[in-house]
Amino acid sequence: MINTLKKLFYDVTSLVPEEAIKLTGDGSNRCYYRMRSGEVSLIGTVGLSVEENRAFFAISAQLAVRGIDVPVVMAVSDDELCYVQNDLGDVNLFEHLKPARESGCFDDAQCGDLCKVMSLLPDIQYLGAEDFDFSVCYPVAAFDKRSVFWDLNYFKYCFLKAVGLEFNEAPLEEEFERLSAVLLKDDENTFMFRDFQSRNVMWHNDRPCFIDFQGGRRGPIYYDVASFVGQARAKYSADAVQRMIDAYLESLKRYRSVEREEFMRTLAFFRLFRLLQNLGAYGFRGLLERKKAFVESIPAAIAQVKELLAQLDGEYPLLTELFDRAADMPLFVKQADDELTVDVMSFSYKRGIPDDYSGNGGGFVFDCRAIHNPGRYEPYKKLCGYDEPVIRFLEEQSEIGAFLENVYSIVDMMVANYKERGFKHIQICFGCTGGQHRSVYSAEHTARHIADKFGVKVVVTHKMQNKRYVIEAK
Repeated sequence: MINTLKKLFYDVTSLVPEEAIKLTGDGSNRCYYRMRSGEVSLIGTVGLSVEENRAFFAISAQLAVRGIDVPVVMAVSDDELCYVQNDLGDVNLFEHLKPARESGCFDDAQCGDLCKVMSLLPDIQYLGAEDFDFSVCYPVAAFDKRSVFWDLNYFKYCFLKAVGLEFNEAPLEEEFERLSAVLLKDDENTFMFRDFQSRNVMWHNDRPCFIDFQGGRRGPIYYDVASFVGQARAKYSADAVQRMIDAYLESLKRYRSVEREEFMRTLAFFRLFRLLQNLGAYGFRGLLERKKAFVESIPAAIAQVKELLAQLDGEYPLLTELFDRAADMPLFVKQADDELTVDVMSFSYKRGIPDDYSGNGGGFVFDCRAIHNPGRYEPYKKLCGYDEPVIRFLEEQSEIGAFLENVYSIVDMMVANYKERGFKHIQICFGCTGGQHRSVYSAEHTARHIADKFGVKVVVTHKMQNKRYVIEAK
């Protein structure tokens, strides 16, 4: 493929590229290369789907002819899998606003840049739809119920299931149905960019240029507004969000009259939906593909969802309950910078060993299955490792005491060492067949042992019981 890109570069410039440097993607399945010869630089792209590439070519041409700054596709390979476009540089809006994001303060100049982008959005939405053949869009021509449920199920399976939140499918589907009905109410003929967010706005020659719209389709205007102002990783201030919405509504007047209060009410549903879709992506990229940056984005998204659900005044009680539980999960609770936290977990080997998302990959997994199992006997089957009859059985009729003495000798050395060196996190997991008896007992006793001996914060999680509590540092 790289040779094909080099040939396209030559076809456009009559120059042989001196270098072709692969660029880092951000969750994309496309590969990008910066190809240079002297002062001439182009971006070569390899896309895996011909239909998706064709959608990009068509949308790019549609927006460009109507005065929107987008990449210019300069040459395409015969198989339509490779193409070259002009180079818009390395700085996207997300990076351009890094100082504001890190300080938490968006000044007038930075808000002005954001408002500049939002004031252009109505042009993209209305001019982008003007005489456009939406049948070229990929994978669907319009935002419809099927595509709504693709995203909601993405959230359900790649986030809720991935983090281990238990829920009743039927009432969750009912809430999804109600949300879908609101989202599909607006049927105006407008173009929906779909992934309209600061990483997809290049900041080139002090002006915004728009990229990554190959998933665009016919759809409601609210989606792109929600996508941009609700981007969790951007960390916009409340004032910046309101100023962006004001800029958008002022520009929207050229195409449509809308009551602000009604607009804001509908926008809240779209912001909720977009955040659920984001959490599905964060779950897939972070929890399943184990990319730390995506995991780190989850707590901010959870906080935004909780705020929106509160605004919607009890319309989605199950989602509200699920996000209350998610916010308390150890994975998403920010620890104080100056303390060591020890996560102690029990789990079932049938469900797999828990992942360590701390980033250091450190800790232990202890297998309790060699210990005499009270779960084999009827009186104990419905009990757990913190119930008194199970405790007596394990202490009187199993080797659990000797097992834990060996565990303590290993764990104590690591906790003492980590505490002395200023490390922040250790994870200790105990697994048994069902995650109910031996592993729970072991986790409970190890947690108390560490808390009493070292005085550090210990977070105890019993995954199969969906139970969590904290022993605070002394």
